Amino acid sequence: MDLGTAMRWTAERYPSRRAVGGARPLTYAEWDDRTSRLARAFGELGVRAGDRVVLVLAGGLPLASAHLAVQKIGAVSVPLSFRFAAPELAYCVADAEPALVVYDEENAELAAEALDGVAGVSADELDHRAGRGGPAPLVPVRDDDISVMLYTSGTTGKPKGVPRSHAAEHYSALAHIIQTGQSYFDATLGVMPLFHTMGMRTLLSTVLTAGTWVPQVRFDAEETLELVQREKISSLFLVPTIYWSLLRTGRLGEAASVRKIGYAGAAMTTSLAGQLQDALSPQSFVNHYGSTEIYTFSIGPDSAAKPGCAGRAGVFSRVRLVRPEPDASPHDLVGPGEQGQIAVSMASPEAFAGYWRRPDADAKAIRGGWYFPGDLAVADDEGDLWVSGRIDDMINSGGENLYPEEIENALAACPAVREVVVTGTADDRWGQAVTAFVVPEHGITPDEAVAAVARFARDESGLPSLKRPKRVVAVPEIPKSGVGKILRRELAAPDVQEAP
Repeated sequence: MDLGTAMRWTAERYPSRRAVGGARPLTYAEWDDRTSRLARAFGELGVRAGDRVVLVLAGGLPLASAHLAVQKIGAVSVPLSFRFAAPELAYCVADAEPALVVYDEENAELAAEALDGVAGVSADELDHRAGRGGPAPLVPVRDDDISVMLYTSGTTGKPKGVPRSHAAEHYSALAHIIQTGQSYFDATLGVMPLFHTMGMRTLLSTVLTAGTWVPQVRFDAEETLELVQREKISSLFLVPTIYWSLLRTGRLGEAASVRKIGYAGAAMTTSLAGQLQDALSPQSFVNHYGSTEIYTFSIGPDSAAKPGCAGRAGVFSRVRLVRPEPDASPHDLVGPGEQGQIAVSMASPEAFAGYWRRPDADAKAIRGGWYFPGDLAVADDEGDLWVSGRIDDMINSGGENLYPEEIENALAACPAVREVVVTGTADDRWGQAVTAFVVPEHGITPDEAVAAVARFARDESGLPSLKRPKRVVAVPEIPKSGVGKILRRELAAPDVQEAP
């Protein structure tokens, strides 16, 4: 099913239900009408079925409405991160070759630097045009037509466009509903950005279940808790760094309406999982492991019982572990209990069909009908997956291959640190030295944090000497991408700023 039709059918079933919460609430009938009027405005500006429309908007309701409007005319939504610097944004705009770029006042200057002859329109002008006439009819769309193109974060090079069909988006939303236990009329927090697959999934799954999507343009922990309580939000799907921030307010226990929580985008430590379970006592606590390319790899359905476990293949997915060599075939399976690299079947209806104009990236990531994200994992005796890191993040210290996430999970229990990230740094003796970068807990000096972590690693972590950090560095913050992913390579740079 195409997403414009999905929106229309929900509005027909539940026209008076609250579709959008927050400061500018809308019913489904009102949101369907607004997005159809925006669709007509896009048509007046020359956008046709199959054209790409770049959206450089801060987020919230304007971005969600523009995305849904683009679906209704059969065009391709290309939401880009407002956190991009001008050169990166210009690269993505040129790569996407859009018919139109939409920008808001906040991003007008940034967009102007990146347009380079591409037609642009402000969100205010688009709204003005939408208000001058009636709604546009739905344009017929096939399941395999492209709905959206998301750009990967580009932490290891130029961002890559990931075109996703209407069918892939629809199946991914269905998978999300089934796997997280989302039900009809749930209120969900829309704080994950729509230029990221998690934000898209929260939006679309809420529309399909006639729930209430509560936008938050930028994360602020205190504002989030106010929204949760005022809107009676029952479902949260966030990255671990946001959960950490909510816990640090000391008020997360006040979020009594929250019954279902899920996370994705990064590993969650045992310590964080335990604190969330204690604070919220959720009915469901799900670890979703996947990517922009294929939304679901696997699902850990009970993070309270098995913190950090990635579980088993999702409802529409097939996963296997193969030899951890770059050119391994999807048929080179590892033995029971052996570490291997993840391979995910491209036959999944949640899968993309290949990168946008990047045959080199296709050749690297897709082999024999399977997608290789570059992650390493091991299956336990029950058949559940435990992701142990990325092939690229592996630390070779003294001839031994070590994986950061295992070490991070152990060190995260040290009470002197708020965040910890482990990577390898150049070392004459070891080749790469295991190095822990830590953000001190409030009230702890950098020197105290460094000493405490070294002591904890030696006496309490349970880590063998080979895996204990050779260096501990206190830093003011951990560098992250726009969606909270840790930029591990920036920490390994020789000029990383240490905490004063």
